[in-house]
Amino acid sequence: MTLVAGVDTSTQACKVVVRDAATGELVRSGRAPHPAGTEVAPQAWEEAFRAAAAQAGGLDDVEALAVGGQQHGMVCLDADGEVVRDALLWNDVRSAPAAADLIRELGDGDEGAGRRAWADAVGLVPVASFTATKLRWLADAEPANADRTAAVCLPHDWLTWRLSADRDLGSLVTDRGDASGTAYWSARTGEYRLDLLEHALRGRRPAVPRVAGPAERVGTLADGRAVLGPGTGDNAAAALGLAARPGDVVVSIGTSGVVSAVTPTAVADVTGTVAGFADATGNHLPLVATMNAARVLDAAAALLGVDHATLSDLALSAPSGAAGLVLVPYLEGERTPNLPNATGSVHGLTLRSSTPAHWARAAIEGLLCGLADGIEAVVAQGVAVERVLLIGGAARSPAVQQLAPGIFGRPVLVPPPGEYVADGAARQAAWVLSGADAAPEWAQPGLQEFDAAPAAHVRERYAEVRGRTDGQ
Repeated sequence: MTLVAGVDTSTQACKVVVRDAATGELVRSGRAPHPAGTEVAPQAWEEAFRAAAAQAGGLDDVEALAVGGQQHGMVCLDADGEVVRDALLWNDVRSAPAAADLIRELGDGDEGAGRRAWADAVGLVPVASFTATKLRWLADAEPANADRTAAVCLPHDWLTWRLSADRDLGSLVTDRGDASGTAYWSARTGEYRLDLLEHALRGRRPAVPRVAGPAERVGTLADGRAVLGPGTGDNAAAALGLAARPGDVVVSIGTSGVVSAVTPTAVADVTGTVAGFADATGNHLPLVATMNAARVLDAAAALLGVDHATLSDLALSAPSGAAGLVLVPYLEGERTPNLPNATGSVHGLTLRSSTPAHWARAAIEGLLCGLADGIEAVVAQGVAVERVLLIGGAARSPAVQQLAPGIFGRPVLVPPPGEYVADGAARQAAWVLSGADAAPEWAQPGLQEFDAAPAAHVRERYAEVRGRTDGQ
């Protein structure tokens, strides 16, 4: 049996899976936590990888490895390859003013023109999540650190580089999927926009990773014979792990909420709602992301003093639409819509709806309505939607599974719980090892299909009140 390993260096933890390269069968796995917060020392990711790999029984018998990881984070390196400052993660919103500045500047003071210019240039409009905005924040808030920055990369790039036998700055490598979330690489042209990088850093132009092909061998592990794949961003890795194809929409409800669709056509949304990302196979992955996802259910369960199973039961016992009770779940600000300072809001609270069941239903419906808006935004860009694949920690909730089809207006397929990002990285590693033209076909048993009558009244009610919140 030939073994490959996939790594998910996510916001909260590092996961390692070891799989049979031919069949995809899981052989063993491991996990280790990452520090909390939106600013993290990258060394913690390497330490977590070592711990997760050890828990997985080590990697001495693995032939190939690839890394999937959280997107957009800013990792700055000096000329000696040392980390300049702690990395800013995707969910660090201190760069929101910088994003607004970059939009106005590219439009010569006209925000609308700036949005069009960014969408045309790189397929997205800056928000606080993207790396370019964090670099502008660095240039303005910490100019000395900006001066020291000889190279800038992303979390998955950095960990791949640290695991490699070749650790000079010139060996930094990334892939299309992760590069497309920087706001200085275009999925449509396949090229960096170094002028935009330099503009973000106010005249500085650090080195950036080489963008490797989807199945390119980019090196070998420093402590073994295994070859390294280019890896990718977490959303592209999940799509690869699910074998998502054109016509599929993947809805992930984890730390963040993500709607991503596989399509052969590049997308450029001037509103900034849909980011024109690339996938890990050569296609495109237009994507909508929200900051409020599974933790909305955590908050609802904590407020009601129940566990998640009871929260689900309560929600399913309440009527559709929760008797007009709506939760707009902007509990940590929001990325889509771009409201970094927004707060959550509750509407329609009456004596009738003042029950735990109505509150549970409103929390789940509010979460799903935000994601349904994301699906419709992708469809509005001309992307075909034939299947919805529902994944992430919250996808295990029976209430989420049963309510999603009605609110999404489409049947929903739920795969068995798994480490989809790490699985996608492992599938890429097997592809790299094989040298084939396409990723290996791995069986995907256990898909459950859910369907329900459309719940248009829930969407309509949510649309009535979603703009009534502080921080607009």
